Amino acid sequence: MGNTNSSHKISAQDRAILDLKIQRDKLRQYRKRITDLTDRETEIAKECLARDDRKRALLALRRKKYQESLLINSEKELDQLEQLINQVEFSLVQKDVLFGLQQGTQVLQAINKEMGGIEGVEKLMGETEEARAYQEEISQMLSGNLSNQDEDEVEDELAALQQEMQRLQNLPHAPKSKLPERSNEGESQEIQYQEGSKAKAQPAIPA
Repeated sequence: MGNTNSSHKISAQDRAILDLKIQRDKLRQYRKRITDLTDRETEIAKECLARDDRKRALLALRRKKYQESLLINSEKELDQLEQLINQVEFSLVQKDVLFGLQQGTQVLQAINKEMGGIEGVEKLMGETEEARAYQEEISQMLSGNLSNQDEDEVEDELAALQQEMQRLQNLPHAPKSKLPERSNEGESQEIQYQEGSKAKAQPAIPA
């Protein structure tokens, strides 16, 4: 009985597993909220393209790319940490795991900061001095956080959106005018014709 407390002592490996689970749960919660924001950023890009504002459309897509990259990279890092934690010789990789968890916490904080709400996303279209300052701040931040490949993929997405909108503009429009209504005289003549046809079709009743 004297060894009960020691048998339930939480090891460094147990603590790392718990921290990893907490980070993964937070990441799942953030994914849904980030998806709502990135969907809106795509719509903003379309709205900006519709008014020939390519600069703001590109900014919206760049921010969307950055947010998606945060989620993807976080998931990859958590998967790698999980493999390290589950190793038998955990003590040999303990420092790497703890450092990775610390980095993961910082990334989650960055993701949480990105989810400042839809208000921040809407500022991407703003024309006020405050909105322009915010747009410039976001642009500078993204310049240091997006790789060349990310920037190329954003340009490709922008080009695809432009093609899609051009295709929709070239579609034929549905006619707005209504079909001409038949006159009452024409309808009455048709009714008389139908009644006359029925009368001819009925057999004569013998006297």
